[in-house]
Amino acid sequence: MAAVIASGRLQKMRAELCEPVAYSLPVGETEVALNPHIGKPLELRFGGEIRCLHCDRKTNKSFNQGYCYPCFKRLARCDQCIVSPEKCHFDQGTCREPDWAKDFCMTDHIVYLANSSGPKVGITRASQLPTRWIDQGAVQALPLLRVQTRQQSGLVEDYLRQFIGDKTNWRAMLKGQAAAQDLPALAQSLQQRAAPVIAELQARWGLQAVQLVRDAAVVSIRYPVLEYPGKVSSHNFDKQAVVAGRLMGIKGQYLILDSGVLNIRKFGAYHIELAA
Repeated sequence: MAAVIASGRLQKMRAELCEPVAYSLPVGETEVALNPHIGKPLELRFGGEIRCLHCDRKTNKSFNQGYCYPCFKRLARCDQCIVSPEKCHFDQGTCREPDWAKDFCMTDHIVYLANSSGPKVGITRASQLPTRWIDQGAVQALPLLRVQTRQQSGLVEDYLRQFIGDKTNWRAMLKGQAAAQDLPALAQSLQQRAAPVIAELQARWGLQAVQLVRDAAVVSIRYPVLEYPGKVSSHNFDKQAVVAGRLMGIKGQYLILDSGVLNIRKFGAYHIELAA
């Protein structure tokens, strides 16, 4: 019988850009290095308890990947403007957590290109690179612009959506390596196309608000995967208490088991036992 090596509240995997990416899984007070378990049986057992990642309140349902309903309604990090930063309402005085927003939103952000299931545009705090790229399962990534706030990054991304997608096809991402893309050429094209919105934002907030990132090197990312699934099927703790199988790899925030894939981030706040 598999031995329990950690138990407690599940959190998103942590990753370090190595060759390949080195993953660890926080379970309660323990952080389990996962790469040594690749190729071996792994079992995750959900005991039925979910506790909010913010307030630790027991909840029957997880909202926004780990929050209870009161926190989901109260916290700025759960507001629609986090997903759509161009809708930021901080300057209107209606932000749910203005002090939190000063640290999270009013800080340098990067508009970037990534190749996960194909080329896409995205945004993240400058401090979150390369973590954000790894979480998306990108195999290549390249910064496009540096901006001073999250809202500004969202306005640029919203403008660029007319030329390039901003979503990852997670099923395609989990089926194998995306074909290599000429990201520098695509970046140059998008930077030129973005000239009107850059000029508009600089006129509104100053020349330093938006700056092109020039001559950046493409970051290549390799994941610890022995075998990709031919058909992607998902495990769900809300439907099955035990997820078990041989760990064939890890990519993005997914465990790839020979029995199906598990999105760890989706089940943040779930109390589990991890056995190996």
